[in-house]
Amino acid sequence: MPLDADRDVPGLIVKFGDYPLHHGGVGAIRSLGRMGVPMYAITEDAYTPAASSRYLTRAFVWPTTGAEEPDHLVEGLLRIGRRIGRPAVLIPTDEEAAVLIAEHQDALGDRFLFPRVDPALPRRLASKQGLHELCAEHGIPSPAAAFPQSYDDIADFAEKARFPIVAKNREAFVRRSRPAVNGTTKIATREGLLTLARDWGTRPGVVLQEYLPREDAEDWIVHAYADADANPLALFTGVKVRSWPPHAGMTANAYVVDNPELADLAARFVKQIGFSGIIDLDLRFDRRDGRYKLLDFNPRMGAQFRLFESESGVDVVRAMHLDLTGRRVPEGEQRAGQRYVVENIDLPALLAYRRSGYTTPHAPGRPSGTELAWLAGDDPLPFVTMLARLVRPGAKHLYELWRTNRRGSGTSTN
Repeated sequence: MPLDADRDVPGLIVKFGDYPLHHGGVGAIRSLGRMGVPMYAITEDAYTPAASSRYLTRAFVWPTTGAEEPDHLVEGLLRIGRRIGRPAVLIPTDEEAAVLIAEHQDALGDRFLFPRVDPALPRRLASKQGLHELCAEHGIPSPAAAFPQSYDDIADFAEKARFPIVAKNREAFVRRSRPAVNGTTKIATREGLLTLARDWGTRPGVVLQEYLPREDAEDWIVHAYADADANPLALFTGVKVRSWPPHAGMTANAYVVDNPELADLAARFVKQIGFSGIIDLDLRFDRRDGRYKLLDFNPRMGAQFRLFESESGVDVVRAMHLDLTGRRVPEGEQRAGQRYVVENIDLPALLAYRRSGYTTPHAPGRPSGTELAWLAGDDPLPFVTMLARLVRPGAKHLYELWRTNRRGSGTSTN
């Protein structure tokens, strides 16, 4: 049976920052657009893959960096809302957007629909330190971590630490304006850490985290939508086969795999913290102690959310739109064995993983079906546009990897 979507309530993809090759936004446009929901999107320019989708009613060209003052971003959203002319469901694709919406619910509430949540919670969840503290409060396993406040703290840590370690930007909200590292960075030696730390300033915005060896770990993902009472109306589990950059970046290849233990852990944590909305969790199963350790809690739609769909046709974006418009969210089991492939990053990821020897024992030997991030027979232009724009970001990313390796002896971005 087709889902009973309210076609009078459009959706708006909200993204801040310059990342035009974002397949998650395209996936959300297609997901709701195929149900007849009018779709709008904020785009960097008029020639992004999202802007070329046949399911997009209109692109609002609004170049941002993600570092603008909140009042400026709120006013921009309200201006777009007035141009749409009717309440729209907000669909954030990054932490900056999710936090802005949560912290300005009163200002945005008359013009838009979105899950209501404790205004401080999304910022805390998107912070590596805030998440680590929440995990400790609620008994959720997470990697051991340190949060240095000065170079001396880093030097003291380096004397006692067991290398390799992992460095990450502590707050999601400075990654574009004042990043300490370019993504998750594996640091192999004490000297490499101290070399990098010299550029982190007097108050280093990093978390130094336990490294979970690849041969002893397996990466898992959970996507869910929770209602106003923090009850998951849709919850999915899967295993990540490859990511780019390897072992720490965006999902490049993944499978839907039933994991009741992981589903229970995620549902319990969401209920304990009282979160409402879409979530995207990254966890690493540590074979040494048999525990799933929470690495990231993204309080928004994940780029690979279209991996997951129930037998009743529900994904997390559809679940949110149905719930916020007063529709019932049909129950249904997840489609186990489904595969998701991001065409532009899976090939380099495949080559890197073959060299590393990493395996994913829980991945099925053969998929029951495959969802491509970009290519769709009913909506081909985003794929074509992605190919046309691929060269420049790819070259930039390779340069950033090279620069990171040059800056610190014994370091690598993974």
